[in-house]
Amino acid sequence: MTDNIYNERLSSLKQQYQKVIQKTNKPQNSNNGVYSRWQNPIITPDHIPYFWKYKLDEAQNPLLIETMGINATFNSGAIYWQGKYVICVRVEGNDRKSFFAFAESENGVDNFTFWDYPLDLPQTSNPDTNVYDMRLVAHEDGYIYGLFCTERKDESVNDTSTALANCGIIRSKDLKTWERLPDLISRSNQQRNVVLHPEFIDGKYGLYTRPQDGFISVGKGGGIGWATLDDMASPVIDIEEIIDNKVYHTIKELKNGQGPAPIKSADGWLHLAHGVRNTAAGLRYVLYMFITDLDRPWEITYAPSGHFIAPQGEERIGDVSNVVFANGWVVNENNEVFIYYASSDTRMHVATSSIDQLVYYCKNAPSDKGFSHLNNLDRIDLIASNLKIKK
Repeated sequence: MTDNIYNERLSSLKQQYQKVIQKTNKPQNSNNGVYSRWQNPIITPDHIPYFWKYKLDEAQNPLLIETMGINATFNSGAIYWQGKYVICVRVEGNDRKSFFAFAESENGVDNFTFWDYPLDLPQTSNPDTNVYDMRLVAHEDGYIYGLFCTERKDESVNDTSTALANCGIIRSKDLKTWERLPDLISRSNQQRNVVLHPEFIDGKYGLYTRPQDGFISVGKGGGIGWATLDDMASPVIDIEEIIDNKVYHTIKELKNGQGPAPIKSADGWLHLAHGVRNTAAGLRYVLYMFITDLDRPWEITYAPSGHFIAPQGEERIGDVSNVVFANGWVVNENNEVFIYYASSDTRMHVATSSIDQLVYYCKNAPSDKGFSHLNNLDRIDLIASNLKIKK
């Protein structure tokens, strides 16, 4: 009897898994001309290989019971590597611990398949309690860097919900073998959402930071910062300059942070970031864009107001609702841009665009004037010019 149960369940697991990873994706019918959202999530907990969750030894697990469940797959770094779209997924087990796992696709929009093993992350002398939100950057120096958040308990207080967040750093030449470098040292109490600029700036490594006073509370900190390093193997920064601050009554009034590393264009560096505001239903995370100067990537040259991508429909439902977050995007040889974003800390999605579309949006969408009546004048001007054309 148990033999039949085992074989039936194993056959069902294999069929379900193949059905999920082979499902094709299509762009949604409606789009705003800037990007196209795709219909299906590209990574869900169902994309995790069944042999990561079940002991397949029939003698030890005759009823084929799941013992290592997966809660969520989200906040993925991304890289275009050897003609394939590779994402580094934050996988959260039912135990609340997260780990990193690589999945790849031939076309970047579907059929993502995980490598056989998740990343066995090297440790420092002070082991990570939890890790998440990897940014992958192919740097000018020849290394691929992975910058991520490492979280440990705050031993200075007797509170099991209080943590210290910092930037962990690894690097590789092939995405397979990784070297752990020392964690970032800065004057900030907390550092999350630290991103490496892909090119040297005056011979130095550039970092986009997000200094914060507390694990949850921004305090006097906040905003996207800029800092430089002489050596990634000795990552100590003394000075951070805030280049994109949080602003009252905007989509980033509570906090904001850099998403993935910026993409280079002829018009400047394209940036994707997240902004957070408070609502009666809790925090709302959205994505927004801006451009910085090619030679001085800490200077913002264009900054459209409002969100670029916000949670829609089923994207609003999940482990942490009303959230979209992105820490990975890639551009291929055709200047097509694949934006990988997570919804509600649960699953991964993709939106596709191009460098030309994103540049046009950033340069032509009006910036926030700080007051409703001034922002509304921009819309009135748009309507007036369109009505002239219409007539």
